[in-house]
Amino acid sequence: MLTVYVDFKSPAAYLALKPTIALAARLGLELSWTPYRAVERDVPVLKGNETVGESHRRVRAASQRATHIKYAALQGLVLNYPETLGVTDLALGALASITSGRERFVKAAFAAYWVDHADLNDPATVKALWVACGYAAIDCDEARLREALDRAQSEADERGIVGVPAYVINEQIFVGREHFPWIEDIATASA
Repeated sequence: MLTVYVDFKSPAAYLALKPTIALAARLGLELSWTPYRAVERDVPVLKGNETVGESHRRVRAASQRATHIKYAALQGLVLNYPETLGVTDLALGALASITSGRERFVKAAFAAYWVDHADLNDPATVKALWVACGYAAIDCDEARLREALDRAQSEADERGIVGVPAYVINEQIFVGREHFPWIEDIATASA
C-alpha cells in the first residue's frame, strides 16, 4: 500500500499524478489517495520598492511556476494557472468521503482545476464531478464535507504530513516525487 496525500490546487501534486500511478502499477502497489489541505501561494506582484526578501520570494515563485509548466509540457499535460489560486476544500472533503475507487475522482478533480479552472469549493461543481465519476449520489452538504476534510487533515497532521504530494510506505514519509527511487527500494525490499 502506498498512501498518497494530494491537494488539487497543488501543481506539484498534479504533476506527480501520472508518475505516481505508473510507479504503483510497475511495483504492484495499491494506492490510497488521501486529501491534505496544502498551502499554495500566488506569485507576488512586483513592487517598486521591494526588499531583498520580497524580491527573492517573487523570483523564486515565478521560477517554480515556470519549472512546473515545463514539467507539465514534458508529460503532455495542460497546466494553466488560474488568475488566483482557488480553494479546494469541498472537493478534498468529497475525496475523504469516497470509500473505494478514489482514483477516478482524483483524476477528474485535478483536470477540473488545472484545465477548466473549476471552483472545487462549490457544492454544485463537486457534485457534478462526483456524478461524472460514476459514484452513487452524494450529499454535498458543505458542513459534512468540511468535517470529513478536517478529520483527514487532523490525521495527516498527526502522522507528520507537511506538504503534497506526500507518500507513506511502511510508515516512512516522503514529500515530493523526487523520492520515487527510495520508495521503489522500500517497496521492492518489502515484497
